[in-house]
Amino acid sequence: MDFSIQAIADALPLLWQGVLITLKIAVVSLLIAFVIGLIAGLMSTSRSRILRGAATVYVDIIRGTPLLVQIFFIYFGLPVFLDIRISAEIAGIAAVSLNAGAYIAEVFRAGIVSIDKGQVEAARSLGLSGWKTMRLVVLPQAIRRMIPAFVNQFIVSIKDTSLLSVIGIQELTQSGEIIISTNFRSFEIWGTVGIFYFVIIYLLTRLSRLIERRFVVR
Repeated sequence: MDFSIQAIADALPLLWQGVLITLKIAVVSLLIAFVIGLIAGLMSTSRSRILRGAATVYVDIIRGTPLLVQIFFIYFGLPVFLDIRISAEIAGIAAVSLNAGAYIAEVFRAGIVSIDKGQVEAARSLGLSGWKTMRLVVLPQAIRRMIPAFVNQFIVSIKDTSLLSVIGIQELTQSGEIIISTNFRSFEIWGTVGIFYFVIIYLLTRLSRLIERRFVVR
């Protein structure tokens, strides 16, 4: 069995381009997911049964269906139903955002309810409204506790982007498939793709542990 260093060297430019697309989609998706998760998390802790119910339905549907099905639904299903065109990149970002948003919503909900009720009561007794109490007292503390979970979700989202190859997005996995279709060096290329994923996720894991040690409230 021969091993070709040259095949890896020739593949690096296209694989690096795939890495950049992977990171772009993951970063954009996580920023959108953060907003979605915050809104859904606040809804899930609301006194309104309607808002809590809507948040629960969203979270249960997303967490109860595979991400691959969600990708197909957004890319193939919605355009037919709504008679519109959705680019592969937009569909991919939407799918990863909605998926990650459901998990981040649960992180927000858990973080909010973890704050001692005495602090909320003290803030309200000082004349702060419910929204100001949430914004100035609860959320700052809750978000600090949630930082490791956010980084962990970023790691998950990076791995989830590999599923976007099924709709033709040339992220890291799709780049590997394209290269292998021309040089047939599966061992070298998939090994290199795996190393790229490992390095990215390892660095993020180390960052998560560093943040947790320095900033997270125990």
